[in-house]
Amino acid sequence: MLIIDAHLDLAWNALQWNRDLLSSAYTIRTQENRTPGEGRGQGTVALPEMRQGRVALCMATLLARSTGRAAPYIDYASPAQAFGIAQGQLAYYRALELAGHIRIITNRVELDHHLGEWTTWEADSQESETPPLGFVISMESADPILSPDELPEWWEAGLRVVGPAHYGPGRYAGGTSTELGLTDLGLALLSKMEWLGMILDLTHFSDPAFWEALEAYEGPVLASHNNCRTLVPHQRQFSDEQLKAIFERDGVIGAAFDAWMLQPGWVIGHSSNAQVTLADVVDHIDHICQLAGSARHAAIGTDLDGGFGRNQTPHDLDTIADLQKLVGLLAGRGYRDEDIAAIMHGNWLRLLHQSWDWGESPAVDSTEGE
Repeated sequence: MLIIDAHLDLAWNALQWNRDLLSSAYTIRTQENRTPGEGRGQGTVALPEMRQGRVALCMATLLARSTGRAAPYIDYASPAQAFGIAQGQLAYYRALELAGHIRIITNRVELDHHLGEWTTWEADSQESETPPLGFVISMESADPILSPDELPEWWEAGLRVVGPAHYGPGRYAGGTSTELGLTDLGLALLSKMEWLGMILDLTHFSDPAFWEALEAYEGPVLASHNNCRTLVPHQRQFSDEQLKAIFERDGVIGAAFDAWMLQPGWVIGHSSNAQVTLADVVDHIDHICQLAGSARHAAIGTDLDGGFGRNQTPHDLDTIADLQKLVGLLAGRGYRDEDIAAIMHGNWLRLLHQSWDWGESPAVDSTEGE
């Protein structure tokens, strides 16, 4: 089963964590066994395991913040520094593309060619090497965007999905753990995103910012890595009301694999993942499907290695290749083959098709908005 994963912080892992993602996850773990820090020696994601797991396409992030916080590897003292970090992460993806390891996907023609190549490879007994992995470039926290007027330049560079918020207050919107709404910059950013046809990632919005964004923005929406507040009560998750609002916009929600988002009461740094399984992920997927009355809006957005490792994921997942286990788990819950395919890749594929005009990117005209 081909898989689309809507949230992997690959460049952040490669550059800020100094992981060579061309090596296997097992090699990276061995190299980090004596490296101090949460998640070191516990990584689950590298390009070889993505190929093994048939993760043919992912949304690969650019990630940096600049709002005065001090978390290592992610917070910077100024927007200019965050801009530089995100540009470096984008350059890393371009370097992988130049070497033939990945291809950056920016429109429907490229998307259909890429998935067609993977489908043909699957049908041809898989004796040859896999095709390159496909990356749709997304941004988690819009802090690196110096101003909304700069967004067309990011579009031309390949950025297609933006989540304005992250944890705490952001330059564009209030994020997780706040009750802050959109800033004036945030409203201007959404206007420019809508003009470009850029997809809005609602993940990490505070509750006020979530509703303000849906009112202000009429373009395509998704939640790349988000679970259900009904199952795990926390502001980081979405309530049933919020989930229904995403359904009404024909959006898709990717299930996240962070243990504290899967089981209520799980405490980072204290709880064990011994009782956390992939079945817990399926619980959140199933809740979305039952609430929607179909499998149309549920998908995968793992956030694997998003600052944590195996110690903070379902214990029956060793690497990202184990996403294939979800197929049997969903079948065991009574899901039909076509619904499983929709959850594993089809819903993201549909959303991207609907979001992108066929062929060329929109022309960037400096007179727009006059």
